[in-house]
Amino acid sequence: MQPAATVVSAPPSAPFTERRYLVTLAFVTSLFMLWGIAITMGDVLNRHFQNVLHVSKAQSGLVQFSIFGAYAVMGIPAGLFMKRFGYKSGVLLGLALYAFGAFLFVPAANAGSFVFFRGALFVLACGLATLEAVAHPFVAGLGDPRTSDQRINFAQSFNGLGAVVGPLIGGYFILRAGQEHSNDLESVKLLYQIIGSVILVIAGAFFFVQVPPVQDAHAAVVPGAEAGGYAEAPPRTDQAQGRSLLHYPHFVWAVVAQFFCVAAQGGTWAFFINYGIEKMGFLAEKASYYFALSMVLMMVGRFIGTFLMRYIAPNKLLAAFALGSIVMCLLVAQSMGWPSFIALLMLNFFFSIMFPTIFSLGLKDLGARTQQGSSFLVMGVVGGAVFPPIMGLVANHDVATAYYLPIICYAVIFLFGARLYRVR
Repeated sequence: MQPAATVVSAPPSAPFTERRYLVTLAFVTSLFMLWGIAITMGDVLNRHFQNVLHVSKAQSGLVQFSIFGAYAVMGIPAGLFMKRFGYKSGVLLGLALYAFGAFLFVPAANAGSFVFFRGALFVLACGLATLEAVAHPFVAGLGDPRTSDQRINFAQSFNGLGAVVGPLIGGYFILRAGQEHSNDLESVKLLYQIIGSVILVIAGAFFFVQVPPVQDAHAAVVPGAEAGGYAEAPPRTDQAQGRSLLHYPHFVWAVVAQFFCVAAQGGTWAFFINYGIEKMGFLAEKASYYFALSMVLMMVGRFIGTFLMRYIAPNKLLAAFALGSIVMCLLVAQSMGWPSFIALLMLNFFFSIMFPTIFSLGLKDLGARTQQGSSFLVMGVVGGAVFPPIMGLVANHDVATAYYLPIICYAVIFLFGARLYRVR
C-alpha cells in the first residue's frame, strides 16, 4: 500500500480555466442551476401534496424517495453511457429525460394521483442523475487539474442559484395563498409544461456547441519544477492501474460520505416549509420564500468556499463546515423561535461546499476509473431517498425534534474531511 498523499491547496498561479473551454463551461455550469431548480421544486411539491392530495409528512417524504431513488437506478447506466458516447451525449440524454419527466406531470395532474406524480418525478430525476454523473467530471476537466476543486465549487454555486429560484417559483405559482389554483393541481401542470419546454430549448442549443478535448482533471499531482511547485505525476506502472474502485479507500469513504451528505440535505429541505408553518406560524408561501433565502445562503457559502480553498485545504474546510452544521442542528431542534429558525437558515450555508468537495476528493487519483467513480458517487445520492421518510415519521410528532437526526450524517462527513479523505 502506498503512503498517504499529502494534500496541498492549489497555488494561486494555477489558471481557473482556458479560453477554449469558456463556452462549454458556461453551458455545463447552467446544468447545475437547472437541477438545483428541479430538486428544490420537489420540496415545494412536498408541502403542496400534503394539502391537495392529503398525504402525511412521512408519505410526502416519498417525493424525495422518488427523486433521489432515481440516482441509485440511473447512476451506473449514466456512467456507462458517458464512457461509451462521451460527455456531450450524456448531457443531451440527461436533458431529454428531464424534459420527458416534466411533461409527464400533465397526465399525472389530470389523474390526481400521488403515485403517478412520483413516477413522473422518477423519470425527471433520472435525467438529473445523468446530468450530475456527467457534469461533475466534465466541468472538472475543463481546465488545469490543480483547480478542479475550484471549478466544481464554482459550478455548484449556480446550483445554489437554481436552488434559490426553485422555491421562489414554487411559492409564487403553487403555494401562493388566494390564487385561483392554490388548492388544486392546475398550476403544477402548467408550470411543468413550461419547464419541459425550456429544457428542450437548452438541449437544442447545446447540440450545436463544439466541445474541445477534455483533460483528465483527477490525475495525480506531485511537487515538481513548475513555478507553482506542482507537476503532473508520471503514469502509474504498478498493479494499481488494474485495481477495482473498492481498493481505493478514499473513494469508498467518499461514497459513504456522499450518502449521508444528501441524506441530511434531503431531510433538511423536505421539512423546512413545515418547520416555518408549525414553529414560526408562517403561511406556506412565506415559508417557501424563507426557504429561497436559505438557498441564497448556500450560494454565498459556495462562493466563499471556492475562495477559501485557494488558502485552506478542501478537506479541512469540509470538516469545519460539518462541525458548523452539527451546531446548527442542535439549535434548530430546541425550537426556540427565531434563534432556531436562523440556525435552520444557516444550515444551508454550512452545507454549501459539502457535496462538490466530497465529489472531487473522492475522484482524486482514480485515473481511467474517474467516469466509473463519478457514477458511484452519484449513486450515493440515494441517501436523499432514504432519510426524508424516516425524518417524516419523527416530524409527524414534532418537526423540530426531527432535526436531531441529521447530526449523524454530519458526524460522518466530519470524519471523512478530517481523516478518511486521504489517497492511499
